[in-house]
Amino acid sequence: MTSPTTPITTTVAPTRTWSAVLFDLDGTIVDSASDITASLAHMFTELKLDVPSEDVLLAYVGPPLLDSLRLSAGFDDAEAWAALNIYRDHYADNVLNSPVFPGVAGVLERLHAAGIPVALATSKPESMARKVLDHADLTRFFDVIAGASDDEERSTKADVVAEALRRLQAKGIDTGNAVMVGDRGYDTLGAAANGVPTILVEWGYGSPAEAGDAMAVVHSADQLRNLLLG
Repeated sequence: MTSPTTPITTTVAPTRTWSAVLFDLDGTIVDSASDITASLAHMFTELKLDVPSEDVLLAYVGPPLLDSLRLSAGFDDAEAWAALNIYRDHYADNVLNSPVFPGVAGVLERLHAAGIPVALATSKPESMARKVLDHADLTRFFDVIAGASDDEERSTKADVVAEALRRLQAKGIDTGNAVMVGDRGYDTLGAAANGVPTILVEWGYGSPAEAGDAMAVVHSADQLRNLLLG
């Protein structure tokens, strides 16, 4: 999002106690856009296709990539899988380059210290997401790490959020008052499909138009911490 001075907007009191907090990864915890778009550009080049503009490539960041390759690039199923494999092979060499956004590690640490269960719910492949968190030394703050399956059978944000909630519940964790933290409208829609409200962060890759259905929008880690912890 692009308005760093926009004040926080919320429909709930910041002192609300959450039973669990779910986080998106790309654009919320780590700044991965340049690495993802570089691998997308490589993919198009390998396929001998024109490389889209940076804005178009950035639109691929967030939604399930296989779906985007079908819908935005116009690939059929076989072409989309071939492209996805080229992308994954290239991105695997760069996935650990993405830095953590300033202040986010501190928010995760504070949630963990307060005893509030935390889950990852990302459309990035789960095995890859775990490597990112391990590399950033953030895995220790998460009770559950849920992502897309390698076969893309679980890839939509709604399905990933449902899986994160299921795994939390399997640990005996109350998810009746959970909240999602993300940066795109896809996060809001996927969480809403599971009855979970969303806080959107402005430092990610969404546009202001995507914030309409969010419970709140924050532009700093301090604001996020206050909404989550009071």
